[in-house]
Amino acid sequence: MAVNSLWAATAQAAPPLAPLAGERQCDVAIIGAGYTGLSAAWHIAQSGREPLLLEANELGFGASGRNGGVVSPKFRVGFSAAMARHGREAALHLYHTGHAAVDGLAQLIDELGLDQAALHLGGHIAAAHTPRALAGLQATADWVKRETGSASVRLIDAEQVRELTGATLFHGGLLTPHAGGLHPLNFTRGLAWRLHQRGVGIYVGSPALAVREEGGRFSVQTPGGHVSARQVIYATNGYSDQTPVTASLHRRLIPFRSAIIATEPLAPALLASLMPGGQVCGDTKRMLRWFRVVGDRLIFGGRGAFGQQDSAQAFDTLQRSMVQVFPQLASVAIGFRWSGLVAMTLDYLPHAGELAPNQYYAVGYNGGGVAMSTWMGAQLAAMSAGEPVQLGLLAGKGFNPIPLHGLRAPGVRLAAGWQQLLDAVGR
Repeated sequence: MAVNSLWAATAQAAPPLAPLAGERQCDVAIIGAGYTGLSAAWHIAQSGREPLLLEANELGFGASGRNGGVVSPKFRVGFSAAMARHGREAALHLYHTGHAAVDGLAQLIDELGLDQAALHLGGHIAAAHTPRALAGLQATADWVKRETGSASVRLIDAEQVRELTGATLFHGGLLTPHAGGLHPLNFTRGLAWRLHQRGVGIYVGSPALAVREEGGRFSVQTPGGHVSARQVIYATNGYSDQTPVTASLHRRLIPFRSAIIATEPLAPALLASLMPGGQVCGDTKRMLRWFRVVGDRLIFGGRGAFGQQDSAQAFDTLQRSMVQVFPQLASVAIGFRWSGLVAMTLDYLPHAGELAPNQYYAVGYNGGGVAMSTWMGAQLAAMSAGEPVQLGLLAGKGFNPIPLHGLRAPGVRLAAGWQQLLDAVGR
């Protein structure tokens, strides 16, 4: 099913891919051809082993083709909170991992010559929607300076936020220079092209229906054939309910629908009033809103959509939020509307590990997966080669099935409603 997104309308062509037909053998079968799976495949191929990718839908069907293209080293968990709960070393490792993920993404794009991914690390602004939120950002800036000695973030006041974004309703913000944006579907297709040119098998329309261990190898069954592999990687994230093969991962995640709108092309004078600093921006609400300029359009995204399909009500609410931030867009038409699933975890951190001997996974990016999922792909490649990896708090220890997972839908609605209420009263 095609997604009517700005990315799909402006993307480079995908490589010629087809469903799996017949039998194949490989070293590592990778289920899911998003950022995690594609990155894992590239690093596995670089090590001299043979990967093979199975994608249930079309290339970029999941979050890797639907996300907002925001590249950031941050996590939903604050570093002070991580240190209070897990200790200083664990919190520092989390901080350095986020920045390593952005570095790894930039390096991969540069090495592979993925110019059409249009990576631009112009910075990220976390804009405080209340004075209380600004105090929290100040605490983050203080922690980074005190614990790392780094100037990787700096607090900016309300006037500076206005100058950089064109928005007047924020009370200040936290600027992270080592962040930015890209064209997410072009990154997906660019990675796939490099793998295709290398002769790596990528099969679309090929859901993994069953995985069985047979004689020290794994047999992965699809509608049109099967793959024999020494190892299996599961990289299905928020779409882990596609087949029973990844049901155990699905029960550890809370899929949450996120919506995005993109304006029609804007007149030059109007465009110049939006995000003139060239950064991407997200606010500090629990039900996050974020925005960036792409070409001659503003794209605006946020949490709060529900159900299995796009929601007109969610898009209307998002447009009202956009006009609240940028009143000058009140009469501007919307050119694209789309949504997709974010995979949330109970501790708000992504996780990776070994499900069983020679079966690996990485999922749960909590809406911040562009850089992190790419980095996780490299870690999965290393794991499958028997190399040590240092995941810290992102290791799979304790990443267990969620109790009463079948009640997640009403639970998500209830939690989201409570968070929206807290946002409305400024808490």
